[in-house]
Amino acid sequence: MALLAFLRTNAAWLSAGALLTFLSSFGQTFFISVFAGRIREEFGLGLGDWGLIYTVGTGASAVVMVWSGGLTDRFRARTLAVVVLSMLALACVAMSLATSVVVLTGVIFLLRFTGQGMTSHIAIVAMSRWFVATRGRALSIATMGFALGEAFLPLIFVALLATAEWRMLWLAAAVIVLVGLGVVLLLLRTERTPQSVAETNASTGMEGRHWTRAEALRHWLFWLVVPVISGPPAFVTTFFFHQVYFAEVKGWPLFSQVSLYPAYTLFGLLMVFGWGAALDRTGTGRLLPFAYLPISVAFLIFGTAQSLGVVALGLGFMAVTVGAQSTLPMAFWAEYFGTRHIGSIKAAAAAAMVMGSALGPGVTGVLIDAGIGIQSLYLGIAGWFLISSGAMALGMKRAQALMPRAAG
Repeated sequence: MALLAFLRTNAAWLSAGALLTFLSSFGQTFFISVFAGRIREEFGLGLGDWGLIYTVGTGASAVVMVWSGGLTDRFRARTLAVVVLSMLALACVAMSLATSVVVLTGVIFLLRFTGQGMTSHIAIVAMSRWFVATRGRALSIATMGFALGEAFLPLIFVALLATAEWRMLWLAAAVIVLVGLGVVLLLLRTERTPQSVAETNASTGMEGRHWTRAEALRHWLFWLVVPVISGPPAFVTTFFFHQVYFAEVKGWPLFSQVSLYPAYTLFGLLMVFGWGAALDRTGTGRLLPFAYLPISVAFLIFGTAQSLGVVALGLGFMAVTVGAQSTLPMAFWAEYFGTRHIGSIKAAAAAAMVMGSALGPGVTGVLIDAGIGIQSLYLGIAGWFLISSGAMALGMKRAQALMPRAAG
């Protein structure tokens, strides 16, 4: 009953958050990579060339995010959504018209900046600011859009590629974004401003105060946590970016592989709610050190899998961490650094994560072209998560002493 009351009371805001995260799909790697084979063929690109273009475009979007992400501390989500989603629709149209590598690089930048970067950033910052005691629940519901997009859009568009020209499908994506924008505007007609929410729902972080972005960037905890939470954007992006090549290496049809994604996403969605409920009960301090171990198992499985059934098992382990990634990092910044400057702090962290998603495909593409097998790369990624998680666990234990104690 409490959940139903929560949903009923906050339906418009939660729906807007979920729709924004869904619309971010058109700038996410799991969607763009569906067209990787057609793009590489049309532009005559090797894996390394395509990876480099993706790295440059995504890396540039990360740089811009450092500045633009802070706009969520100053402007209403409704206002920002108009600008960002209009630019995302324009980027989809530009992809349908791209005729050169230079234009393609610019299109990748615009897709990644507006889709993966700002659209998702607006949604997640709004949820973290508008909800305090129920932050985990709100983030879980809002991030359902990520799950729905990841589950169904690759499957739908891979099927459509069999009969439709790939450029026309990008025009269809632009139409979906614009329709979604209209719905978002209807849902956020009564949105509160960041300033009013900051006054009524503010929560402090370590040492009982609100940290500025400059202060957060000088704190050791920021730099112990960022490498870990940047891992899923970097390496889940890598997995989906190379999904066409991975299927070729393993010797099974791409459609058979993407048909696993709805189950993976459904399980990931269950994990989102599981982590969200645990977050509201215990906070991020006890959860983060363990949240990134399952994905290390996932990449160990990907590196050794010889059948789609085993890959499905790996996707299950990856879904556990992806579920945590959807809720815990954003709650962590609010819990440990306060909510007053959360947009700016989250923007810095988001830039690091976007940069990770830029470097992952580019670096691995070059390494694959150099003759290093994708299986070996995935085993190395598993090691990354084990080492970085251990370092973060030590930092979280030390930081817990800096948290204000509850009164009474």
